Amino acid sequence: MSKQKKLPSLPLVIRGYNTEGQGVASLPEGMTCFVSGALKGETCLVQLDKIGRTCAWGHTVKVEVLSPARLEPDCPHYVNCGGCATRHMTYAEELEFKRQKVEDCLKRIGDCDTPVSVIYGADNTQRYRNKAQFPISGSAIGFYVNRTHQVTDVEDCLLQPLPAARLRGALIRFMSTYRVPAYDEQTGGGLLRHLYVRTNRKEESLCCILVNGKALPHEEDLVAALRAAEPDLKGVVLGINEKRNNVILGDSYRKLWGEDFLMDTMCGLSFKLSVPSFYQVNTPQAEKLYSLALDFAGLTGEETALDLYCGIGTITLCLARQVRKVIGAEIVPQAIEDAKANAARNGLHNAEFFCGDASDVAARLAAEGTRPNLITVDPPRKGLAEDVVRSIAGMGPARVVYVSCDPATLARDVKRFSELGYTVQKAAAVDLFPRTHHVESVVLMTRKEL
Repeated sequence: MSKQKKLPSLPLVIRGYNTEGQGVASLPEGMTCFVSGALKGETCLVQLDKIGRTCAWGHTVKVEVLSPARLEPDCPHYVNCGGCATRHMTYAEELEFKRQKVEDCLKRIGDCDTPVSVIYGADNTQRYRNKAQFPISGSAIGFYVNRTHQVTDVEDCLLQPLPAARLRGALIRFMSTYRVPAYDEQTGGGLLRHLYVRTNRKEESLCCILVNGKALPHEEDLVAALRAAEPDLKGVVLGINEKRNNVILGDSYRKLWGEDFLMDTMCGLSFKLSVPSFYQVNTPQAEKLYSLALDFAGLTGEETALDLYCGIGTITLCLARQVRKVIGAEIVPQAIEDAKANAARNGLHNAEFFCGDASDVAARLAAEGTRPNLITVDPPRKGLAEDVVRSIAGMGPARVVYVSCDPATLARDVKRFSELGYTVQKAAAVDLFPRTHHVESVVLMTRKEL
C-alpha cells in the first residue's frame, strides 16, 4: 500500500471565523479553508490536513502576521482538549466573534435583517461552570479530544470550580487502589463511565458517579475518599446506565451518602437541583440572560404565559413574579417535580406545571383553547420541532421570546415563525460559555397584525 501523499503548507490570509471559531481563508484556487489556531486579520503558514469536495481544513504552523488580539493560551490542555476554542484570542475578540456569529446565522439561515447590536459578556471567564461532566476511559478522567471519543486526562480544567478537580483526583486514586475498570465503548465492558459534579454559589457540591451496572465495589470507601477530598460535599449519588451507548446521565439513581440534590439561588429565587435536572451552567450570566428575556417580554402583570422546556422552573418562576398566571412544560419527570417544589418553596402559587413532550403539551393546550399572551421557549440545541412551532403559532400569542443555545437552529425556527405570521423585533447575545465557541441568544418575535 502506497503512503498517502502529504498535503502542502502555504501562507493564507485569515478573513474571518466559522461558527466554531476556526479561521476562514481562501486557497489559491478559491476553495474555502478552515484553519485552527488562526485569528482574523492574520497571515498564517497553514498545514493542510484535509481537502474535501467543497472546502478544506488545516492548522496553523506559524503566524507570519500577528493579530493584536492574539494571546498565548493559558491552559496546558488547550491543544488536545475539545472543550475550549478561543483561549488564543482576547476576550473582546471572542465576544465580537460570537455577536457576529448570531447575527450572521439570523441573516443567512433565518432571512432576518434584525441586527444583533449587543452581546453581554461575562465578568468572570475562569471557573464559572457550576456543572462538570468528565468522561472516563482507561486510567484517564478528563475530556474528549476534539471530534473524537478519545479521552485526554485533565487534572484541572480552568472552566471548572476547584471542587470538581478535587473530586476527580479522589476518584482517580480510588480506581487505582481498587482496580475498578473504566467503561469501554467498544466492548461494552467495565464499570466507571462518567464523573458528574454540581457546585452551587456557596461552593457546596453534589457528586454523581455514572456506572455500567447497579453497584460499585467498595462503595463505602469511595464515599469516604470523596468526602475527605471535598469538605463541602453534600451528597454522593450512583447513576445507573447499563445501555451500550455514550449517554452521560443514567436511567436511575441511588443515593450513596448525604443528599441527592443541591440547593442554589438564581434571580433571587431558591432552586432544588437534582442530577438530571437542567440548570444553566453559568449562574451569573444566566441571571443576565433571564433578565434580558423578561425585558424583551414587556410584561404588564396581566399576562397568561406559557414556558416550554421549563426544566426545574427557572424562567417559569421568574415569569410568575411578573404575570397573572404561567404554565411550565418539561419532558423530564424529576425536573417537573423539582419545579413544583421550587414554586412552593418560593411562595409562588400562580405557576402550573405539566410533564410531557413540548409538542404534545403545546398541541393539547391549543386544542383546549388556551391562549397565552406570551410564550417563552428555551429548547435544547436541536431547537424546536416543526409541529411545536405550528402549535405555538396556532395559540396566537402576541409575543414569543426564544432563548437559544444554538444560533443556527434559532435562525431556522425564526424563519418558520416568519412563515406563520411572526416577525423579529429584537435580538441580543449573552455569553454563558467564555473561552468556548458556544453562545446564548434571545429573540423577541411579535405577531403581525392581520
